[in-house]
Amino acid sequence: MHQMTIRVALAAAVLPAVFACSPTPAPAPAPSPTQGPAGSQPAPTRAPAEQQAPGGGQDSTQRGGPAAEANPRPYGRVVTAQARSRDGLFKTHRVGSRVLFEIPRRAMNKDMLLVTRIARTALGAGYGGQQAGQNDILRWERRDNRVLVRMISYDISADSTSPIYQAVLNSNNAPILASFNVEAYGPDSSAVVDVTRLFSSPPAEIGAGPSFRGTPDATRSYIERVLAFPDNVEVEATVTYPAPPTGGPQAPPNPFAPTVAALSSVVLHWSMVKLPEQPMKARLADKRVGYFTVATIDYSRPEQRSQQRQYIRRYRLEKKDPGAAISEPVKPIVYYVDPATPDWLKPYIRKGIEAWKPAFEAAGFRNGIVARDAPTPSQDPDWSPEDARYSVIRWFPSTIENAQGPNVVDPRSGEILEADVYMYHNIMTLQRSWYFTQVGHLDPRASLNPYPDSLMGRLVEYVVAHEVGHTLGFPHNMKASATYPVDSVRSRTFVRRMGHTPTLMDYSRFNYTAQPEDSIALRDLIPGVGPYDLFATMWGYAPIPGARTPDDERPTLDQWARRQDREPWLRYMTSGSNGADPADHTEAVGDADPVLATEWGLRNIKRLAPMVLRASVKEGEDYEDLAMLYGRLIGQWATELRHVANVVGGAETQEKYYGQQGVRFTPISRARQQAAVRFLNENAFRTPTFFLQEDILRRIEVEGAMDRIGRAQLGILTTLFNDTRMARMIEFEALRNGTAAYSLGDMLGDVRRGIFSELAGGNVEIDPFRRHLQRRFLELMDTKLNPPRTPAAGQGGGGGFGGPPAPPRLASDARALMRGELLDLDAAVRGSLARASDRTTRLHLQDRTPL
Repeated sequence: MHQMTIRVALAAAVLPAVFACSPTPAPAPAPSPTQGPAGSQPAPTRAPAEQQAPGGGQDSTQRGGPAAEANPRPYGRVVTAQARSRDGLFKTHRVGSRVLFEIPRRAMNKDMLLVTRIARTALGAGYGGQQAGQNDILRWERRDNRVLVRMISYDISADSTSPIYQAVLNSNNAPILASFNVEAYGPDSSAVVDVTRLFSSPPAEIGAGPSFRGTPDATRSYIERVLAFPDNVEVEATVTYPAPPTGGPQAPPNPFAPTVAALSSVVLHWSMVKLPEQPMKARLADKRVGYFTVATIDYSRPEQRSQQRQYIRRYRLEKKDPGAAISEPVKPIVYYVDPATPDWLKPYIRKGIEAWKPAFEAAGFRNGIVARDAPTPSQDPDWSPEDARYSVIRWFPSTIENAQGPNVVDPRSGEILEADVYMYHNIMTLQRSWYFTQVGHLDPRASLNPYPDSLMGRLVEYVVAHEVGHTLGFPHNMKASATYPVDSVRSRTFVRRMGHTPTLMDYSRFNYTAQPEDSIALRDLIPGVGPYDLFATMWGYAPIPGARTPDDERPTLDQWARRQDREPWLRYMTSGSNGADPADHTEAVGDADPVLATEWGLRNIKRLAPMVLRASVKEGEDYEDLAMLYGRLIGQWATELRHVANVVGGAETQEKYYGQQGVRFTPISRARQQAAVRFLNENAFRTPTFFLQEDILRRIEVEGAMDRIGRAQLGILTTLFNDTRMARMIEFEALRNGTAAYSLGDMLGDVRRGIFSELAGGNVEIDPFRRHLQRRFLELMDTKLNPPRTPAAGQGGGGGFGGPPAPPRLASDARALMRGELLDLDAAVRGSLARASDRTTRLHLQDRTPL
């Protein structure tokens, strides 16, 4: 689940303001001015923004005036006896309200990752613990008596021995984020700079993100704490943002990053982590196996073009015993459980993390992934969930029904350095509604309100395992649920062994095809780590002995990927399918045959409809929960029927590389498409009377049932009449020269005759729900043929100028065929008027304005 208000002090509770004092070194003379190396980075592409003033009295970045001349002073006058100092990647000094970094020569010109997080935020502006904006690669560079901080990009690159290397540098100059005068020089020519303003009034590039606009007010901001460790430096500051000016363009609302419109003070946490001196050996991506990637255009490749190299995102796992088939890792992947998590859920969180252990065993690592409780302040006063060295399952106090799994990556190699999972509190509401609307007929616990902790905990465990999968590098794989034979997902023994979907990374929630007579165990209704997960983890994480470069690994990786030809449940979604493959769509179970799977699913929805009332009401409470659960059951009905609609104009696909037999795209047969439309006419466009229960409707609303059903039916019809789908059907027919294809004309005619089936009867009587659907059909056709005009840029549409018409969205044949259907419908309506059984039906047939 991709993309998730009272704030709680997540970080402050575990990261006390403590500075381990160390002896102040003796002053050292300032070295002769030297110029740091220039052009030593792969060259960033971002342009510098207006700089914030990061220093103290000799600040070299004040706005609107010339920079003050650098004038280093004796070390002891800058780092005084009152300084609270701490050794680490940089030595840090706290002198009153000022923060000084003492940067040794060995740390200059080194790649460092800066991760910005919001530790505590304003009410209604996200959640403490979320990342703020992007992560940045920084380098500290000394020039004369100044220290610059540059932002590094690896979007383009070249081998340093290649002639084109200098041209790449010239096209990718690193912008300067901040500039500091050297306040003093310490031992070994370390440069002491005052970084107070960099963090108390941070530039937008490393600020609180788009939720907070304007320039921070340094007079109302201050450094909370600074911690130095051997490989990282942690800084935390309270930063105050004035209320933004009113008026001007407004960004669209974003529930995950809402814009703050009032005065706000937030606590920002920066982790600056040294990137590995030796980058992890990168592994080249393959479209046949799903991984998130990092990319660079490498101009020194032998290909006679600009070659984009994509590397998979993965943790660095190395065997303690390289010769063993299965070995303990040198350093396991560790996830911590957020101390803010409700205590009763913590065991389920840990189980969700360690659900991936079998997958890493398939890659050759025993205990490759480990769950741990966060240390208490007494155990480790310096531990913080915002520290970029720690991966944490965060728990956010939120009404959002979602969860997310971002990670932090070394762009040079794809190495995942750290990852967090964001669990929004109301994910439990979403899981409850999904579980009931899909398998509530099989599990008596689903009719309880609230669910027992054992059931809700298991559902949360499932979500955590899915999101951890994202942080390990895995995107969604929606094809997986379609790779098992449809009959198998109802087999008790098959599902016990293989699951109803081969992966946790599909949106194939709970087994809604299962019938009571199948006797599938309750534990097997919920997905787990499956065959695809084992395969993909092995493919990405297993060492390949003897391979020294990413290109050396490619033959082995190719052979592994070709297992998909004989084991279809190892397949990933097909690139470039553009929504044509019904197997690549979400929220499906058994979609190897969406018609049959949906038939089974609708049987269960009919069983569930009478159970909604009992499952959602509580003595002495209102009917809000009843309205929610009832609406979501109708939503489940519509979702399953849209899977059938996706068969029409669809294609069966498999991602293949040259050398594998067969093509990538094969249009679905005419018979299957016709059967899908017939199923929709019988199940989607006939009124689902099983939803029309008076004991529910008269409790939740005075009216609205007709509109609710109509909206659901219109959604299915809109899916069927998708512009791209219709254009694809026209092309499929053209390429088959009209033979064997299910043409767009066939489909439009079948749907029109189904929705207006009453016209073929001897006595024409149309009930109110069908009349409502037929009006929606005509309105949709009118919108397709007469799209609304789009105002010209800068015009409000007034004064008689509506702007140019929107560009045609329909292929010319589609327009002609749709107009033809309306003409045929008009003729059928005229012929049926004399057979109308009642006045309302007759007036309805006469009211055909779109015709």
